[in-house]
Amino acid sequence: MKVAIESIHFTADQKLLDYIEKKVNKLGQFFDKIIDVDVKLRLENTGQIKDKIFDIRINVPGETLFISESNKNFEAAADAAVAVMKRQIIKYKEGLRSY
Repeated sequence: MKVAIESIHFTADQKLLDYIEKKVNKLGQFFDKIIDVDVKLRLENTGQIKDKIFDIRINVPGETLFISESNKNFEAAADAAVAVMKRQIIKYKEGLRSY
């Protein structure tokens, strides 16, 4: 499984990149046919508060799964997105079994 992390309009520190890669690699436990993972980190300036947006796109055979989460920090957004993606992967995998 290949993981690509891109930070848009800022430079992410290595600690954040390692944390995200560790979280995303755990998704491989639920489905071993994940082709690649594309993560985008963005900042959204809405008034006084800067939200952090975490987009994750996973390519699996015949399908692309996508989640976008926003939070006050990237770690919380990554945790939420990975939890939702885990449910999507399990649902996709159950759909494959029904054939």
